[in-house]
Amino acid sequence: MTEVARALRDRTAVCGVGLRIGNFPDRTPLSLAVDAYQAALEDAGMKREDVDGIIVLSFGSDYDRFLEAVGTDVRYAYQGWSHGRFIAPMLQQAAMVVAAGMAKAVAIVHGRRRRAYGQTADQEMWRQGLGPHGETPAYGALGPVFGAAVAAQRYFHMYGGGNEDLAPIAVAFRRHARLNPVAVRRDPMTKEDYLKSRWIIEPLRLFDCCQNNDGGACLIITSAERARDCRKPPVYISGMQGVHAGRQFHNLTLPGLGVAQQEVYKYRPTREDLYAYEMAGITNKDVDFLITYDAFSPLVLFGLERFGFCGPGEAREFVKNGRIELGGELPVNTSGGLLSEGHVVGWNLFIEAVRQLRHECGERQVKDAGICQYGSFLGETVIFRR
Repeated sequence: MTEVARALRDRTAVCGVGLRIGNFPDRTPLSLAVDAYQAALEDAGMKREDVDGIIVLSFGSDYDRFLEAVGTDVRYAYQGWSHGRFIAPMLQQAAMVVAAGMAKAVAIVHGRRRRAYGQTADQEMWRQGLGPHGETPAYGALGPVFGAAVAAQRYFHMYGGGNEDLAPIAVAFRRHARLNPVAVRRDPMTKEDYLKSRWIIEPLRLFDCCQNNDGGACLIITSAERARDCRKPPVYISGMQGVHAGRQFHNLTLPGLGVAQQEVYKYRPTREDLYAYEMAGITNKDVDFLITYDAFSPLVLFGLERFGFCGPGEAREFVKNGRIELGGELPVNTSGGLLSEGHVVGWNLFIEAVRQLRHECGERQVKDAGICQYGSFLGETVIFRR
């Protein structure tokens, strides 16, 4: 941990958020992104000329088309990638740009329309070396769910258990979504309902897979000082660390499971694996609630073990008995997550973190929420505090 990293603690903050999520058949990705951006400006009490940095994702409108649409010139622009594993690094990049004085306020913006599952026109699955999640289109494995299922199979092979151990995750997140008026899926779900849902690829059922919806999202990052003058209370960025990559890091699981080129061993995070806590000056015991990337339910197990909330193979028991539900020991994905609130690449997860720390979440509010961690299985994390 360097002095520069420690110096970044609480230097920047999220000052505005905007979200559009649901079914918008007559809208374009660009119009949804513009809506979310305008909502975030209103949330922050900012004008468009107050934002001089922009980050947008691929698979939506290009950054220049977006800036034309909102009538804004900026001095920092970047266009990133739409994989969920890159949402934390892009937010981190915005924070570092602000801290370095390259921009006064950076808006991260995305708009998306739902895509057909398994469409053969998807270039992701035909890249050299095949798809980034384990897709093997020549053999009919056309989506990320294949990689998630293989990872879950390996996890249960090593530690025991099976599909029923995933039910508490889907059921808990649906209960959270029922308290969220904008969630895509708010119909009740019991464990029995979960176990009746059809198989997608064993051990994953339909309710183990994220929603497929339209949406737009925006977060505005600025300096801590400037954020304190905005309309809503600032949410400070206290600690962060990036995606870990290489042959030991399959894109849909923990190290150590033996998926693809991985070695087989029981992964336990070391101090070097958890440097974001040191940057923030906390431990995982200080985290009031956890937000994690849940495109598929087993990713929640992997996220819990990646940051030491439980030991190797223990997450399948950790998620039971209401422990990850509101009022439990460690509430997780309090909006309903990608499994039930909906999927805007994952930016809606960050927006939930911000709203929880502002104490704006009504019935689903985490009591006395002061510290939130976004943390995912590849090691990327952002620690927010009120």
